Amino acid sequence: MTLVSPARPPLLIFDGDCAFCTTSVNLMTRLLPAMPDAAPYQWTDLGSYALTTKDAQSRVWLVIDGHQYGGAAAVAALLRHQPNTVLRILGWLGTVPPWSWAAELGYRLVARYRHRLPGGTPACRMKPGT
Repeated sequence: MTLVSPARPPLLIFDGDCAFCTTSVNLMTRLLPAMPDAAPYQWTDLGSYALTTKDAQSRVWLVIDGHQYGGAAAVAALLRHQPNTVLRILGWLGTVPPWSWAAELGYRLVARYRHRLPGGTPACRMKPGT
């Protein structure tokens, strides 16, 4: 987690070339009452969020309240900012071992195999070394 300018509105940054990622963001937009704006990293000035293209290719990022969260931590932070108590509890559990370990492992598996998941396409395939 890195501190960035807190004056900005929350933003979820994802891989817009990945159909699975785009489908997931669209689903979250419909289901989560406090969903921040979301933008593909390809359309985002990553440097202004202290992110690199490699960062953005490897995981989803949530920039909120002057902090940036990547991967499973981004999902947990997103849940912690929901008005629903159950979702907030799930978000907090995602920050506490052993739940945070399981969340990170689950996130890495989904990210690695997203091209095989519903909505996934060959463009969703992770590049070697990411």
